[in-house]
Amino acid sequence: MAITPNHTKRRLAKGELALGLSLRQARTVDIGKIARASGFDFLFIDTEHSPISLDTVAQIAVAAQDAGVTPLVRPAGDDPALLARLLDSGAMGLIVPHVDTAEQARRIVDATLFAPIGRRAMVPFLPQLGFEALAPAKVVDTVNADTLIVVMLESPEAIANADAIATTRGVDVLMIGVNDLAAESGVLGETDHPVIREAFRVTNEACRRHGKIFGAGGLKDRAVIEGYIAQGLRFLPTGSDLGYFLQAASADTRHWRTVGAAVAEVALAAD
Repeated sequence: MAITPNHTKRRLAKGELALGLSLRQARTVDIGKIARASGFDFLFIDTEHSPISLDTVAQIAVAAQDAGVTPLVRPAGDDPALLARLLDSGAMGLIVPHVDTAEQARRIVDATLFAPIGRRAMVPFLPQLGFEALAPAKVVDTVNADTLIVVMLESPEAIANADAIATTRGVDVLMIGVNDLAAESGVLGETDHPVIREAFRVTNEACRRHGKIFGAGGLKDRAVIEGYIAQGLRFLPTGSDLGYFLQAASADTRHWRTVGAAVAEVALAAD
């Protein structure tokens, strides 16, 4: 039986740090193996802030499964039909943005997990099950256990409701979206502002009380991130394909521009 496990969910269950690569530019299936070679646990396939199509999601997700990297998708919203299609296409979890209330979290669980926990429509064949015709009870037990549900808290309302959201059965991770939270809190760009630190404290405590995983995205300062990891942060997208490309490419061009300028200066002096 060729069942693909959710490696990220297993790592989190052991209390370990799970690291992800956000995808906004990649469109080819080799990105799963690239992520694995780079040491990532999951792909954060971002369809909220990119034009990545459902077909491309499916191809990347299935290839990522075979590469040993967990494909997680951030949808553009929480429409139940969209969530189900992403999961049926090979996503092994969802990172749902802008979740403000426990009621909304409950609706997401309903769309994502099979009964008796949720109300997702039954599907007979799934890529992570090797497209085998398994007994319905086996499909339900396996997929429910291995689907990772991440809800993003990105507003003051969401932080105020963090404890209630954390009580939602089926939700695995409460993830703060730092940049949107800062913007909606009136501290745009100040991701280490006291308001943001307090939001992290409230969310972390809610996760501890209710057995959820604490996550965050959008942080850049390594010292700040290390402090949150020490406090219990375990779900961490560290950067995007575009961000890594720009960082490395810019460093190279700066280096060679400096070399070129130095050579030109020597040549000019020789004249």
